[in-house]
Amino acid sequence: MARPFGRLIAGVLLLVAGASAAQARDALGVWEDWAAFRDPAVPRCYAIAMAAGGTQSRELVPFMTVGTWPARNVHGEVHWRLSRRIAPGSKVVLSLDGEKFELLASEASAWAQDRRMDAAIIAKMRAAPSLAVSGKSRDGRTFRDGYALPGAASALDAATLGCAGQP
Repeated sequence: MARPFGRLIAGVLLLVAGASAAQARDALGVWEDWAAFRDPAVPRCYAIAMAAGGTQSRELVPFMTVGTWPARNVHGEVHWRLSRRIAPGSKVVLSLDGEKFELLASEASAWAQDRRMDAAIIAKMRAAPSLAVSGKSRDGRTFRDGYALPGAASALDAATLGCAGQP
């Protein structure tokens, strides 16, 4: 179920407003639950979405990004900020289109294990309706952060094009 447009924009703006006004970002567009931004100072571009609302308590505001850093030759790097800090040594698993991916995780973040896994996840995101990331939090409870994927492909494309030709 899609969240209201205004709530998504407010949430995304809070996420990217972060450190200071000197770190201006260019909005590239909003599609469903997804938005794309360019940060010319770095330079980097990314697609971002907030996790769908849930009934579980959250320590942090969970979100997912797919980023490109042309100067570092990094394209399509998938990252999640989790809703809870993970228990030491516990696994974080992505469920996407009937497949499971074990992610690298630390503290409250998770990533694909390598560029090949990044590419596989992004390819599946383009056709799947949703994905979920789950794990065990420090307090021993299992958590699950879900994401709606309609609009993701457009945001991914906008982020890629936003940094095309950057050094």
